Amino acid sequence: MNALSLLHQTDAVGTGVALILLLMSVGSWVVILWKAWLLIRAKTDVARCTRSFWQAASMDDALLSLRHFDREALVLPLVVATQTQTAGTLAAAGDRSQQLTRALRDALHAVLLKLQAGQVLLATVGSTAPFVGLLGTVWGIYHALIGISGAGQISIDKIAGPVGEALIMTAAGLTVAIPAVLGYNLMGRYIGRIEADLEGFARDLRELLLTHASHGQAPDVHATAGAHAATV
Repeated sequence: MNALSLLHQTDAVGTGVALILLLMSVGSWVVILWKAWLLIRAKTDVARCTRSFWQAASMDDALLSLRHFDREALVLPLVVATQTQTAGTLAAAGDRSQQLTRALRDALHAVLLKLQAGQVLLATVGSTAPFVGLLGTVWGIYHALIGISGAGQISIDKIAGPVGEALIMTAAGLTVAIPAVLGYNLMGRYIGRIEADLEGFARDLRELLLTHASHGQAPDVHATAGAHAATV
């Protein structure tokens, strides 16, 4: 007996449970495939962008290279946030260290929200799909027993078939939940690694800008080299 014949035999509740599981499965697989593509690009972009940033001769050159390499806009917002002028506002009331900390924190939170998109869906599907399938099984067994009792004569053969068919809902719930849980865990590990790279870059960028701010200079290789030569 196939799934279509099973749906024909069930009522509206059983059909609704099956449709919910189908939507959960489609939604979780869409998120898994999309996030796998996104995180692979993000991991490559973050490594390439941070490397090109530190190899740039000036901040303008660094911004130009980031606009070329940062396809998912993960590193560029951090740098742009440090260049935003907030004169005349409360954000500019503190010292430069506080301003940079606030700007980088806000930009980093926005970037991490982009990376974590879809994780809630995977967690929800992974935790609820088995119970949705169990609801379909319980309702299917109840529906089958009501039908058997109306038939008058009860035997193992008449019980085993409908009950076994109802148990398919439990298997369907597990089939939907397992890929979602695996996807959530694997994506979470990749997001954690990218987050650590971004936090390290933000910390190093803050220290760089604070060092040059204390000397009243913009980050520039040539200016740094000239200052070093004058000191020598």
